[in-house]
Amino acid sequence: MNTVVEVSSTPGQVSVDPRFGASSRKAKAGRRPSRLILGLRAFGRDKMAVAAAAVLIIVVAAAALAPVLSPYDPVVGDSARRLEGIGSEGHPLGLDGQGRDILSRLIWGARYSLTVAIVPVLAVLPIALLIGLFAGYVQGRVGGVLMRVLDVLFAFPLVLLAIALAAVLGAGLGNVMLAIGISLVPYMARVAYTSTVQESSREYVEAARAGGARTGEILLKELLPNVVSPLLVYATTLCGLMVVLAAGLSFLGVGIVPPTPDWGIMTADGSSVLLEGRAHVATIPGLAILVVALAFNLLGDGLRDALDPRKQTT
Repeated sequence: MNTVVEVSSTPGQVSVDPRFGASSRKAKAGRRPSRLILGLRAFGRDKMAVAAAAVLIIVVAAAALAPVLSPYDPVVGDSARRLEGIGSEGHPLGLDGQGRDILSRLIWGARYSLTVAIVPVLAVLPIALLIGLFAGYVQGRVGGVLMRVLDVLFAFPLVLLAIALAAVLGAGLGNVMLAIGISLVPYMARVAYTSTVQESSREYVEAARAGGARTGEILLKELLPNVVSPLLVYATTLCGLMVVLAAGLSFLGVGIVPPTPDWGIMTADGSSVLLEGRAHVATIPGLAILVVALAFNLLGDGLRDALDPRKQTT
């Protein structure tokens, strides 16, 4: 496009054709939205991911407001009304084998179940990211030694490793989170390592090296933004798995100690009264575990699409 410039008769004044300003405004109006906006749009188009996020927000809010929302004390029961079914007076979800209100224990159980599921993942995320970044970029003997050490732990299935560590450390909230965190390190570090190896051969990394960038600058400015995305998606799906794993540890008796209102403990208590025809005691916390684990997985799928530039459209 040719720009028309008019020279005014007054010295020192130059006027530009207004059509040039209009076209400039059109160019600005047609500018492509940022990656954040495109990512939010991509996430919003995934109805299942949005629904999963809404479910998790409700569960987290209920857990945070447990002292307010819980109608009864979750550890105090009424033995005269034990095993009353769903819809009983004052107890919409019934009572368990010790006469404790299932709704109250379900609300309080969300606090412990989410803590065990989310805190270890968040704690391990930066550690695994640093290990994977460094080993994947440096490689050679140093990177190889780091990954071989993690491969020793990686050789054990995640669930079996967590059970073994929890059995050694003993029951309790802190020990369960520690056992889960140690079990997660090799898996999350492997994802970060693989992503770093793939990204290290890209043109933008070679250009940074050619430009004289230091190793720390390449790791933090070039590789980190591209490695953290797949790791965040993987961490989100791991949270769903950890909900199930934490419940399983409590079910086996190596997790959170009774009478703490934990979903795994509630399921274990309910399994002992199944033959009495009181399936609701185990079914309700089991459904809560299923819904929350599925919500984390669907949220992870939505984040994967939202963080993938190839699926971001205007």
